[in-house]
Amino acid sequence: MARYTFTTDVQAPLEVVFDLWTNLDRMAEWVGGVKEVTDVTGPIDAVGTRYTVCFGRMRSFTEVIEADRPRRFATRFGNRILRGQNSTTFEAAGNGTRLTQTLETEGLIAAIAARIFALGSYRGTFRGELKAFARLAEAEVRPAG
Repeated sequence: MARYTFTTDVQAPLEVVFDLWTNLDRMAEWVGGVKEVTDVTGPIDAVGTRYTVCFGRMRSFTEVIEADRPRRFATRFGNRILRGQNSTTFEAAGNGTRLTQTLETEGLIAAIAARIFALGSYRGTFRGELKAFARLAEAEVRPAG
């Protein structure tokens, strides 16, 4: 098992950050490689809801295992390359939100894949995706014009 924790501060309110994080229709805007999310079985903020994240022909079957709006959201996910749990906490921090994401993988291949995605901060890494997410959430609350 490998475990990685990443934290970023987002200059947007807690509810905005949580809502964007759990908006499956917008996941592809900040998670590298996501083409679509399909087969959603219920509300995203309900424990037990399942969905499939599509990375081209690769699929990741996902289940919500914790949902406490707007403070915590966790899923169990998996395919033959990467499987494990992803838990995220959202805390008020000044005028924004501190988002902490913890990824725990299961199995040797998943641990190796997660290590690759954990290195660096370019777009395809976990840190890069968090940076992209923060920019997107901040744009949600920025005045137009």
